[in-house]
Amino acid sequence: MNTKQKNIRNDFYLLKHNKVVYFDNAASALKPKQVAKTINNYYTKLGTNSSRGVYKLAYEVTTLYEDSRESVAKFLNCESREVVFTKGATNSLNIVATSYGLNNLKAGDEIITSKLEHHSSILPWVEVAKKTGAVLKYVPLDKHSRITVENFKSVCTNKTKIVALTHMSNVMGYLTPVKEICKIAHSFNAITIIDGAQSVPHLKIDVKDLDCDFFAFSAHKICGPMGVGVLYGKFDLLNNMIPVEVGGGMIEDVVNGEPTYKKAPFKFEAGTPIIAGVIGLKTAIDYINNVGYDFIYKTSKELKDYLFARLKELKNITIYNDDTDIPLVAFNIDGIHSHDAASVYDNYNICVRAGHHCAKPLMDYLGQIATLRVSLYYYNTKEEIDKFIAVTKAVQEFFNKN
Repeated sequence: MNTKQKNIRNDFYLLKHNKVVYFDNAASALKPKQVAKTINNYYTKLGTNSSRGVYKLAYEVTTLYEDSRESVAKFLNCESREVVFTKGATNSLNIVATSYGLNNLKAGDEIITSKLEHHSSILPWVEVAKKTGAVLKYVPLDKHSRITVENFKSVCTNKTKIVALTHMSNVMGYLTPVKEICKIAHSFNAITIIDGAQSVPHLKIDVKDLDCDFFAFSAHKICGPMGVGVLYGKFDLLNNMIPVEVGGGMIEDVVNGEPTYKKAPFKFEAGTPIIAGVIGLKTAIDYINNVGYDFIYKTSKELKDYLFARLKELKNITIYNDDTDIPLVAFNIDGIHSHDAASVYDNYNICVRAGHHCAKPLMDYLGQIATLRVSLYYYNTKEEIDKFIAVTKAVQEFFNKN
């Protein structure tokens, strides 16, 4: 562990006090003390609504809220008017499906997705297809269970209207060639919706370079607060979409009962927003930027290589993503149900994920009921991996004795 990583770990209570080995970062990253301080500051020293009052406290809160929007815009390389605050990536993806999908698709139109998707990326379009008569198509996965440009080309046609794909699989850790896919999709005049929940923690995102039409992520995946997400959308698309919720804060005027809605992004933010969370998101972005994506990438590669090398030392282990792009492994211990194994890991204060990981189509594709998943982030260490390997041996011994 180098000095920078040691200093970073001191910002996280659970890591500083060695409470757990936290290997479930694909589900949610831990939160540093700086984020907690920002949220606490809002509730203790401010606590008012944003974009409502004209008094000083309200103005300060509104300024902080909109500063966070500017921070996200810079983070993604887009305009602030293209940043919608939501409850999370799931909410963001549902907004696109409900507002754009239901109002622009018709029977026979095609929606392209994949079996690598998180349920949040695929299920909204399953529902849209049911209601509009559109056809859901899947990109064939290659022999490594990856999405390739060639396989995407094989399913893209003049009937393709929507392409909804993950930027990075939450089970396999595979990076999708989104930039190339968006270019092909646009040549067919299709709209692209990218689930960036797993890629944002590991990669510097430039939505202009990717040229995607929509991009979604959650704050809690990048050490930010729970319950806050971002929907990026090209302004003209957002502005022509109808709001999925109506109420306070998004109304321009109401004359004789007929409302006029504000322009994007505000027309998608009805009611009192998640103010503390939005402000906390800015602090999380500042924190990630301070850590630096170069450091995150370097540390992630070292951890990934070490994790796989150590895990492959063990017998009776089945790994499903040998060539993953991030420090994430999906595996099973032969003859032991993943939930049983996870319970034993927990007895040793090691947090791992077990189940279908909200990606049941992928489990079916792999022919598995469930898998274990270990996902690391920049604050994890090789020493923690060593403990995980030792406990994995203990898991095998425990069940072999019984």
